[in-house]
Amino acid sequence: MENKRGETKLSKVAVVILNYNGKDFLRRFLPTVIERTGDDAVVWVADNNSLDGSIDVMNEEFPDVKLIENHYNAGFAGGYNMALKRIEADYYVLLNSDIEVTEGWINPVIDLMNQDSRIAACQPKILGYDNRSEFEYAGASGGFIDKYGYPFCRGRVFQKLEQDEGQYDDPIDVFWATGACMFVRADIYHKLGGLDHDFFAHMEEIDFCWRLKNEGYRIMVCPSSVVYHVGGGTLPKKSARKTYLNFRNNLSLLYKNIPSNQLISAFLIRFILDGVAALKFFIEGGMNELVAVIQAHIYFYRNLGKLRKKRRALKQGKVSNVYQRNIVFDHYLFGKKKYSDLNKEYFS
Repeated sequence: MENKRGETKLSKVAVVILNYNGKDFLRRFLPTVIERTGDDAVVWVADNNSLDGSIDVMNEEFPDVKLIENHYNAGFAGGYNMALKRIEADYYVLLNSDIEVTEGWINPVIDLMNQDSRIAACQPKILGYDNRSEFEYAGASGGFIDKYGYPFCRGRVFQKLEQDEGQYDDPIDVFWATGACMFVRADIYHKLGGLDHDFFAHMEEIDFCWRLKNEGYRIMVCPSSVVYHVGGGTLPKKSARKTYLNFRNNLSLLYKNIPSNQLISAFLIRFILDGVAALKFFIEGGMNELVAVIQAHIYFYRNLGKLRKKRRALKQGKVSNVYQRNIVFDHYLFGKKKYSDLNKEYFS
């Protein structure tokens, strides 16, 4: 169950910030969101049962901002699913609480999406908050995936972040749009059942975008809209919990969505590569991360029955913008450090 403050009225665009113990981010970034959104959208905050006084901050400092209170922490996926059921709009903007938006950030994306009803989701260009000339990890200038499920971005391959020199300023079709700032058509969001709540957090947007693409929709990036992301607001970048969620959810999204004729070969390679990753953690002294990888695989095996039911309920097929090589090998063995280093002939 949820409580809400303010009535839900039809609004073309609803900017929805999901908050969990982020009162400092609310104080820091919400005023700018309100100011730079203006009349282009209605701003909402959906609180995931924070324990840090976030609700008091909202009531005392932002009484005019529409507020939804989730009565438990359902993570990024479940939290948004609960909140967006209560909000009527044509477009939702899922916006992290640790993002600084820029002037006129909404209209370029909406204008692009209005050009084609098949564009179901879109993201702006994501730059670093602390280093504003550098792409930010969670999205950069649009997300892609390789044939084994490894995600990367225009502007970020694994931990390698590029400087933004305008090299990725063209709006193009991508494989996934970041959940840090994702514009999505509201009717399609609900039609597909929203984010997979079992993911809790991390990679749920990639799973969602893959489902969109399997249904024939397009995903785009609109770099003429720019936002700045702090990153790591809920979990630090180096976290065993984050490692667990990333490995667990990546296996789940791969199993749910990959075409049947690629399923066995992809997972045989993934099991080997995940084993190598675990060994690397061990050699580097990351015992907690090693355990996290093992736990992620245990979860996957134990939940195969549930995942199989999800897979059977979904469409799978050949979709665009999948890198038909192994980005792990290309990056670490063959020195492909940047998106621009990759041969575009390998993107199907």
